[in-house]
Amino acid sequence: MTTSTPVSQTQIRSLPLLHSGKVRDIYAIDDERLLIVATDRLSAFDVVLPDPIPDKGAVLTRVSNFWFRKTAHVAANHLLDPPPESVVSADEADQVRGRGVVVRRLQALPVEAIVRGYLAGSGWQSYRQDGTVSGVALPDGLRQSDRLPEPIFTPTTKAAVGDHDEPISFAQTIELIGPDLAERIRSIALEIFALATEHAESRGLIIADTKLEFGVTPEGEPVIIDELLTPDSSRFWPADAWQPGTTPPAFDKQYIRDHLEALGWDKRPPAPHLSDEVIGKTAEKYREAERLLTQ
Repeated sequence: MTTSTPVSQTQIRSLPLLHSGKVRDIYAIDDERLLIVATDRLSAFDVVLPDPIPDKGAVLTRVSNFWFRKTAHVAANHLLDPPPESVVSADEADQVRGRGVVVRRLQALPVEAIVRGYLAGSGWQSYRQDGTVSGVALPDGLRQSDRLPEPIFTPTTKAAVGDHDEPISFAQTIELIGPDLAERIRSIALEIFALATEHAESRGLIIADTKLEFGVTPEGEPVIIDELLTPDSSRFWPADAWQPGTTPPAFDKQYIRDHLEALGWDKRPPAPHLSDEVIGKTAEKYREAERLLTQ
């Protein structure tokens, strides 16, 4: 597949830059709208890596938009209709085409809504320590990658670039955002996970876990923001390779995490450079996840 030149950083001069995150650059259009551009940056262990992954931002944008459309009846999301090329100058259109979205400008909630259907990653590490994940007690005797009796809501704090998200309990979530919003984002996250799981399983994929982010309108209504069910925010496994007690091959950035851990990196900046082979394999995993989920 032909790939475009990787985009590590956008250079939009016609709009003010509000924030450059781990992956996305956010620009102000006006008081009610933002332009969000998904770059090809890749983060692992909350550190932005020095090498971009070609076409990654475009893949993330297409996958997110697919899920935003598919789940619009469950919860409101931040997408607006105008094409991103219409809000920048003509000479900047190529920077946003296929990887930018115009969205509602909302106040972001200070928690990340994580749903887990399987025991993996930091959830597995937490379970091994004390049998719980974010304060949720789980049955004894579970193995790595085991399917949980039912999906669980395991929120975290939302850290700044370079800091680490920290697991919090549902009670702590209530302290941060109030009982009504906490209940609503938990309910929405679990419903969307159930819908997405059914779709993914029909395509031969397992969604082990996923992360949602929410904003809130001036009226207090929760709205899904950022991205949705992408290889960056979710752990996808091929169903035919899933085996409890093992780590299934993943269509997400777990491949990169495993590679970096094998290098012995201490997970502090600066991150090591990636080889051309690792960059190419990572790009292919993102494209394959998109193909399986959306085509």
